[in-house]
Amino acid sequence: MTSLRRLTRDDLPRLREHWRKHWGGEEMVTRSNVYRPEQLDGFVIEEGDGWIGLLTFFVKEGECEVTSLDSLREGQGIGTRLMKAVVQEARKQNCKRVFLITTNDNMHALRFYQKRGFELVAVHRGAVNESRKIKPTIPLTGLDGIPIRDEIELEFIL
Repeated sequence: MTSLRRLTRDDLPRLREHWRKHWGGEEMVTRSNVYRPEQLDGFVIEEGDGWIGLLTFFVKEGECEVTSLDSLREGQGIGTRLMKAVVQEARKQNCKRVFLITTNDNMHALRFYQKRGFELVAVHRGAVNESRKIKPTIPLTGLDGIPIRDEIELEFIL
């Protein structure tokens, strides 16, 4: 049986370890903004003692930015459940939109978000090259051997 809950301060060490393992470091960088676990809110889906899904987000000036989304079991509705939770939270906080950044190589993410009502709103050409100056662990090549260069912004209007 799985349960969805908010991240707490007690989860910070585990969140840091998760990011090191799955995201190449203890920070997220989008559009040259640096996000660290202690700055973010989030949701986790657990099964027993294990995390099988995780989403972090940041609310500022009426906007909710999803900074990370991980479903460790594809095709079971985990990512969808987390996205529904963040949209509901954004509405509670009177946000105007939920948005996120993915990279040009991540076709799976582009399909996932668009199927859930997100729309492409911007391509930030060369933005990953700038982010690499802050976080050098961002790989040069991503999924399917595609060079990672650009950030793609998607939004869901509330």
